[in-house]
Amino acid sequence: MSGIVSYGSYVPRYRIKPEEIARVWGEDVDAIKNGIYILSKSVPAPDEDVATISVEAARNALKRKHLDPKTIGAIYVGSESHPYAVKPTATIVASAIGLDFALFSADYEFACKAGTAGMQNVKGMVDSGMIEYGMAIGADTSQGAPGDVLEYTASAGGTAFIIGRENVIAEINATISVTSDTPDFWRREGQPYPSHGERFTGEPAYFRHVISAAKLMMEKVGSKPSDYDYVIFHQPNGKFPTRAAKTLGFEEAQYKDGLLTPIIGNTYSGSTMTGLSAVLDIAKPGDRILAVSFGSGAGSDAFDITVTDMIENMDRHAAPTIKEMLSKVRWLDYAVYAKFKKKIIVGDGIE
Repeated sequence: MSGIVSYGSYVPRYRIKPEEIARVWGEDVDAIKNGIYILSKSVPAPDEDVATISVEAARNALKRKHLDPKTIGAIYVGSESHPYAVKPTATIVASAIGLDFALFSADYEFACKAGTAGMQNVKGMVDSGMIEYGMAIGADTSQGAPGDVLEYTASAGGTAFIIGRENVIAEINATISVTSDTPDFWRREGQPYPSHGERFTGEPAYFRHVISAAKLMMEKVGSKPSDYDYVIFHQPNGKFPTRAAKTLGFEEAQYKDGLLTPIIGNTYSGSTMTGLSAVLDIAKPGDRILAVSFGSGAGSDAFDITVTDMIENMDRHAAPTIKEMLSKVRWLDYAVYAKFKKKIIVGDGIE
């Protein structure tokens, strides 16, 4: 059976606390922290973007599994903040890891589930025999307008999964998707910041799709919440995934290890995949995982995964673990954060 052969993530070390953002805009920080459960968020350095984050995640995946890069037959990068409107990020990643020419590659967009959509496509290509291995990446340097509630959560990071049929560390037993035209969040071409439907983003967007996808998956494979050791949901904030988990009947012990948003914010296309990466850092053979992404617009991808004995043969410390990346922090004040995020444009005034 096909599944995850290797994985790698990257989270910038720069962070900002909600207290610092609230100080600038005169907001009630306790209300913000309690309302969305955010303690800090990651911030990309001025020389970091989705391409550099994707390359670091891809290289970390290759460090854990010494594959000949030429055996990777496809690279798909999912993001809603690709550095170019017209020029693929996937080709930059391919070149950086030593791949050229004989390769399927493309950039994907579906808000925060673009990376998991890439995982599904790579799995389909592996299962069909079109390719031996493929790489799916979810990465973002997400945007939030100054003073908008998104500014407290929109962060940066990404994860790469190599999918194949040999030396699988985590079998993907099944995957399903649900999709509808629910315009809860959008950004038009040329606009620097997205718009959102505020409470509309919870219902009928996030909860309807995430809970439906999880239920459909459990019906498909004949499972129930107690059958899973870990569950990961898309994490736009700290509150939504915990509410979804409790609604479905999962316990805190099942979702706490994959819940990263309170510490690093919402990495958008990297969110669910990075939560899964954190779980794979500590998972044992036989552990069963349910992972459900969400992308505004709207849709969810669900995965039923079983960790195999092969994970014991992998040197998971050959690349930085999520825990290691979270331990290396450099705090920013709002002025430096605004400069890093190009909210202050030298010579052009303030956006």
